[in-house]
Amino acid sequence: MREYYDVVIMGGGPAGSTLGALLAQRTDLRIAIFDKEVFPREHIGESFAHPVVPALQESGALAKVLASPCWVKKFGGVYAWDPGKPAVALFDQAPFEKDGVRRWTMHVDRAEFDHILLDHAADVGVEVFQGVAVTAYEPDRNGGLVRLGDGGAVRAGYFVDASGRQSSVSAARNKRGWLSNFKNIAIWQHFTKGGQTQNLAEDWNIFTEDNLSPIGCFAFRDGWCWYIPVPKVIDGRRVLTHSVGIVTNPAVLKEPGRDYTDQKTFLEAVRQVPYLKDLIQEAVPVADTMLTATNYSRVSDEFADYDERHLLVGDAAFFVDPLFSSGVAVALTQAAAAALLIRKTVDGSLDETDQRHLWQDYNAKWHGTAETFALMIDQWYHAIAKNNPGSVYWNTRGTGADLGIREQTFDALLNTAFQPALLEVMTHGSRKVEDLDAAGPYLTATALAEPAELTDDALVSLAPTAGIRDSVTFVVPGFKATNPPANVQLPPAIIDGMTEYWRNPITNAGASPSPLRDTIPCRRIFSTEDPHGPTIDADPQRDGVDELWKLLGEGPVKFGELAPRLTPPQTRLVKRMCVSGFLTVQPAS
Repeated sequence: MREYYDVVIMGGGPAGSTLGALLAQRTDLRIAIFDKEVFPREHIGESFAHPVVPALQESGALAKVLASPCWVKKFGGVYAWDPGKPAVALFDQAPFEKDGVRRWTMHVDRAEFDHILLDHAADVGVEVFQGVAVTAYEPDRNGGLVRLGDGGAVRAGYFVDASGRQSSVSAARNKRGWLSNFKNIAIWQHFTKGGQTQNLAEDWNIFTEDNLSPIGCFAFRDGWCWYIPVPKVIDGRRVLTHSVGIVTNPAVLKEPGRDYTDQKTFLEAVRQVPYLKDLIQEAVPVADTMLTATNYSRVSDEFADYDERHLLVGDAAFFVDPLFSSGVAVALTQAAAAALLIRKTVDGSLDETDQRHLWQDYNAKWHGTAETFALMIDQWYHAIAKNNPGSVYWNTRGTGADLGIREQTFDALLNTAFQPALLEVMTHGSRKVEDLDAAGPYLTATALAEPAELTDDALVSLAPTAGIRDSVTFVVPGFKATNPPANVQLPPAIIDGMTEYWRNPITNAGASPSPLRDTIPCRRIFSTEDPHGPTIDADPQRDGVDELWKLLGEGPVKFGELAPRLTPPQTRLVKRMCVSGFLTVQPAS
């Protein structure tokens, strides 16, 4: 163990190991990972969203994972949240319908999967220390001191918390707020002799004909159940098990006959859930006790501190909800963003102002991602709650996540669109936002984000302290080769490259470059009174920021006269500038 590392990463799970591997391969920095556990170890989260595949390919770990026996190919999901016809969707279904190329990901044995990623980080040059806990990080002017559980310590130029949802080191200096309406307990075990979700004999089952494995998610009175195929080694033999779990409110367990941590009660419940019951009547648990994970939906106040050289990635930063299996995909992509952030901070290519703004972008944009995704999930729960009026679980959902919504959330709402996979499923394939319930939390918050003062008669002009300059930023979330929201129009060449990539992610890795390989040029709107304060970054071509700036600089103009001259991206930018205080708006007299 060295006395000094350029980067110390606390936590060797998927986020930490991917960050370490990317930094080791793309910089000359000395990297160390410390994890309090010894791998392999069990972990929740066995089914992934498809951005995991290109993220693993970027880190160099994909081929190693595919060569292992720890995974099953996954093509989408079955989501049964009411007694009627379930919603079903393939990954990136809209592009698939055009190009016929299936996107896919994995169901995995997390103990083996995580071990492969940590070993890969070591293989490419990261120094990995297992069974060594980090107990504190004490920042100073040149990084900080990392204290270890054995009484030792190392110095670090940068400290990254990738230790997961229960990080005590970052929590001591950084409030981790609950998403109060998402307080959950997950209860699960692995079972043999279960059926395959793709074999449910129903006319809606698009996975049957080609034997395509999906995740199964089935709502019931007290929450919802997952059903995931997981290859595991049981008694020295590789067998296909199924992870069967319940996500519910801890308060439910106090009701008579509903303590699902009791295996008998658990089995009685899941064997009555529509569709799931047809898969598990003969299922046999591999152990006599149930596994649990409690209250894991939370968002930390700050994800990055430039002066303290302190970053959070993965579940240590935020985790919203397990419903759409997004946790690991988000963690790996956030790790790629963190790797780019550290690399551009140390390589001498940026001055301090641009470095600080890049760190602010990491914090603000990932917060926006977390909070808008939470609102999208709550829109989903709002729809399910209508079918379960007597449920303790569902009545605590669908009423708006307790986000303490801030201006940056409004900014994100104005600059994003509904997540494509959620929209596909919630609208049963129509893909129209207007088919969602307007009273749901996401659409309600989006309406609140609209600046009320921007009436047709209101006079708008640049605020006296508003400035603009050349800068750089990065794409968040930065998913590679996946379908973007409808308001992001990609050039045909990029769309074609994504199609080619998914034909074979190993051999066609270069067909779809990662958005997080490097920073991108931008025009940055800032306050001349506070140059290091909040900013807005705008793409010169996509957002038409220079033309808009010229229009606004001509003096006060009625918004009703300005609006018809603007493109949709320029209109969104005007609203963002209004929310952020970069516009002066004089209400109609």
